[in-house]
Amino acid sequence: MLKFIRFILFPLLMFTFSCEKTGYLVTCSECTVEEPTTASLSAELDPTYWSSAVINIWEGNMEDSILIGSYQTYGKTFVQELTLNIKYTITATYHVGEKEIIAVDGATPRVRYDKSQCDEPCYFVYDRKCNLKLNYTH
Repeated sequence: MLKFIRFILFPLLMFTFSCEKTGYLVTCSECTVEEPTTASLSAELDPTYWSSAVINIWEGNMEDSILIGSYQTYGKTFVQELTLNIKYTITATYHVGEKEIIAVDGATPRVRYDKSQCDEPCYFVYDRKCNLKLNYTH
């Protein structure tokens, strides 16, 4: 009996805590009838330092040195329209006192067609949000 529970529990836990952002839950208000070709990548910034942050968007990994753009922020959330199915790394450079602190996150915006979760079949873009808040500044 214990082996059976392990056999069922392990794949279930692995699926639940996987690092993949699969987009299983659809927000119907963000669905579109036509398939999108771009996605709005949004980054949530640190509420204390957002006005002094510089945002850089890199195609692929930052080490690949393919800088798409560099932007000064004007709000607590930064949004940029980008092409689907490409990995992006986004950084926010904050100036905290004499220090320069860089927050890094990444996303690969993808589209999924869903037939059953909303009133009508629609396309839903997922993995398009980044968290660039600072966890520790001391």
